[in-house]
Amino acid sequence: MIFYYSGCGNSRWIAEQLSVRLDEELAFIPKLLQGDSKEYAINDGESIGFVFPVYSWAAPQLVERFVLETKWSGKPKYVWFACTCGDEMGFTRRTFAKTLRRAGLELDSCFCFVMPETYLAFPGFRLDTKEREQEKIDDARNKLSWVSGKISLCQQVWDEKIGWLPYTKSYLIRPLFVRMAGDSKYHVLDTCNGCGKCQKVCPLGNVRLVDGRPQWNGNCTQCMACYHYCPQNAVQYGSYTRNKGQYFFSERGVRRK
Repeated sequence: MIFYYSGCGNSRWIAEQLSVRLDEELAFIPKLLQGDSKEYAINDGESIGFVFPVYSWAAPQLVERFVLETKWSGKPKYVWFACTCGDEMGFTRRTFAKTLRRAGLELDSCFCFVMPETYLAFPGFRLDTKEREQEKIDDARNKLSWVSGKISLCQQVWDEKIGWLPYTKSYLIRPLFVRMAGDSKYHVLDTCNGCGKCQKVCPLGNVRLVDGRPQWNGNCTQCMACYHYCPQNAVQYGSYTRNKGQYFFSERGVRRK
């Protein structure tokens, strides 16, 4: 089984590709969190995988919450995760391995896919160029066979893009990001036509249309899907996203202006 979470599509694509190559079922973590049953029975010889984007040099809080709130019965043969990041993952392996251990699971391998940037809700954060987006997607596509081969053989691999100052980023900056992350700065420009795309793409169901305008309801993980998928580029986050362009996953590197 592969449990995954994705906002703008990078991690969804990786999860789908690995699902096909490994012949594994996919389960969307936000949907599972909404259900009443928080128990998963692990079959004999079963491998468990997690796919998610890196948020502030760690796994997203909702992914960690899913791991800790789920009752895992049985012992998996092999536990792995694959993360996507714009450039580096910091100490994601260390922090997520600790979360898994608290849930009674032991991490055996991790893999990192560098994918196009999506986070823009901070000064200085920008999208990649179209050429760099395509280069990242092509590199990830080429890497998929190697990753699926290692997983199918249950080999221990620590494939990491740690970057510089990982302790500072994963253990000091990340808690600040978690406290600051929210949806209070989201708003729409007059170009909003009330199409409801932002409501449809929000993985947490946090956006609702009220009188034809989106309203954010406090359960935001800062995936920025509402911003990137808006056909009118009307969704904005304060002034931080102004004139920064949009990106959501496509093998063709789709971007709106």
